[in-house]
Amino acid sequence: MKAAAVVLLMVSSVAGAACGRRQAPPVTVPTPPPTAGPPAVTAAPPPPPQRVEEALPVPPEPLAEDGLASRSLDELNRDSPFTPAFFALDSADRDEAARAVVVANAELLRRYPTWVVTIEGHCDERGTAEYNLALGERRAVAVKTYLVSLGIAPDRLRTISYGQEFPFDPGHDEAAWAKNRRAHFVITAK
Repeated sequence: MKAAAVVLLMVSSVAGAACGRRQAPPVTVPTPPPTAGPPAVTAAPPPPPQRVEEALPVPPEPLAEDGLASRSLDELNRDSPFTPAFFALDSADRDEAARAVVVANAELLRRYPTWVVTIEGHCDERGTAEYNLALGERRAVAVKTYLVSLGIAPDRLRTISYGQEFPFDPGHDEAAWAKNRRAHFVITAK
């Protein structure tokens, strides 16, 4: 019994020592010292994207203030701001004078970028109707090609041939015929 009492005493002293022990303090990890420099700023989250309404394109305004923009198509074509380009007999080649006229007309088209023009090819009364229609077409196309080379958009230019049907001058001499061999400009939209 004595032995049992000793064992009991030992177990109780060990248990008491274990129960009375204090727990070790928790381990703390030191925080690193602040680095030199500007303080860190937390950025606010970006705002949600907003829907952007696309504006319809607005046609450009005429660059000139010469009163042409306010005139109707009939008024413009009655007193046309364009000069016709004249051609030699049986020719669709542009001479120096015709090129100068087309350059001036190109400047006018640049000032009024919404205008659409029909280039009419005309001939004098000599030659067959078929020949004159073909020659008038070549004249109109030659002028259109030159305008495009000068930077005018091809979708603003139309061509048509009237051959000898609508003469400027109804006379039957060289002076009248020279006026009728032409590329005539008609404003068809503005």
